[in-house]
Amino acid sequence: MLAAVAAAAGLVFAAPAAAPAAAPGYDVAAVQRALGIKADGVLGPQTQRAVRRFQRRHGLTVDGVVGSKTLAALGVGRTASESASDSAALLARIAACESGGNPAAVSPTGGYRGKYQFSRATWRTLGGKGDPAKAPEALQDRLAAKLLAAAGTSPWPNCA
Repeated sequence: MLAAVAAAAGLVFAAPAAAPAAAPGYDVAAVQRALGIKADGVLGPQTQRAVRRFQRRHGLTVDGVVGSKTLAALGVGRTASESASDSAALLARIAACESGGNPAAVSPTGGYRGKYQFSRATWRTLGGKGDPAKAPEALQDRLAAKLLAAAGTSPWPNCA
């Protein structure tokens, strides 16, 4: 009824702006802290204004959506479960490239051993004992994840 009266009077009502959407798995409070506003974890009007202002200042699409480009520009990371999932997929690709996924693989020179082709020195530095190629696969996976977290993909320059 109010809409009909308003239309007859020539009034136009704008729909309220939607709160910005956050990409699944992202911490709204972390986004708010990166934006320099009160971190209450709510995607309300203050957050929307701050997101749009940030996007405008950083040459991003000004849509109020906290998507991957906005998150990257803010320097806000992903949740632990997403990061772990990404790391597991990356390590699977590295293992397939390095050794065909074979935990007992040994390079032709014998210098690199196991599923991720660890050098003995790297293996020891990570806490491994003995021969990486004779270690349980689960241990190789754990130490490869530790190495990936510490050094990124640089230990596997040809496979990452």
